[in-house]
Amino acid sequence: MEWSMLLEYGWVLLILIGLEGILAADNALVIATMVRHLPEDKRKKALFYGLAGAFVFRFGSLFLISYLVDIWQVQAIGALYLLGIAGYHLVKKHVLKKEIERQKDNGESKSGFWWTVVKVEAADIAFAVDAILAAVALAVTLPETDLPAIGGLDGGHFIVILLGGIIGLVIMRFAASAFVGLLERRPGLESAAFVIVGWVGVKLAVYTLAHPAVGVIAYEFAKGPIWKGIFWAVLIGIGIVGWLKSKPKEDR
Repeated sequence: MEWSMLLEYGWVLLILIGLEGILAADNALVIATMVRHLPEDKRKKALFYGLAGAFVFRFGSLFLISYLVDIWQVQAIGALYLLGIAGYHLVKKHVLKKEIERQKDNGESKSGFWWTVVKVEAADIAFAVDAILAAVALAVTLPETDLPAIGGLDGGHFIVILLGGIIGLVIMRFAASAFVGLLERRPGLESAAFVIVGWVGVKLAVYTLAHPAVGVIAYEFAKGPIWKGIFWAVLIGIGIVGWLKSKPKEDR
């Protein structure tokens, strides 16, 4: 590689690390929200399985990049799952609140350990699709190299995505434990967390509808700066509003 190309790759890698860190934080927040009801010893095990699953699905999806990009049904399933779990938890918390409190008093409302792990792993798959699609969109802007293609990608592009993904998962490892503690201190953030999950589902839905085989939304819009600006502005807004509306547990 020439020095100019190395600098370009290094710059994109830095941006990708930041992007992966944000997406990993979203995934970690979902994991933390899902396991919070478990006893502390089982919570640690569920966190371990959830994070291990995130590693497996993220690296597995790297080698299936061409499939993930070309088959819009994969994106659609991820979008529907994220929207589904967000809607389910928000309805349960705010619409069925009295019924859930009754079940809680009777010890009926909480998911068991293994069912919790299954839900966490399913969320990992959906977030892996979103993260890989975002990383590919960024990496393919780089010039091609002489390295052999891997997973349908230029070898240089693949290495950049791989490094960004590894660092993002390291961030997730520490973020998940931190988010569990944060949700313990500010339970009100749980609703904001699932609104963020739903918004990421909307993002995947936009990608699906913009796929050339579907064509409901213009492809240029889904990949363009206007939609990206809207997505990040709303995401940050949800986080800010959620933080302002939640109160520390000790103040309640």
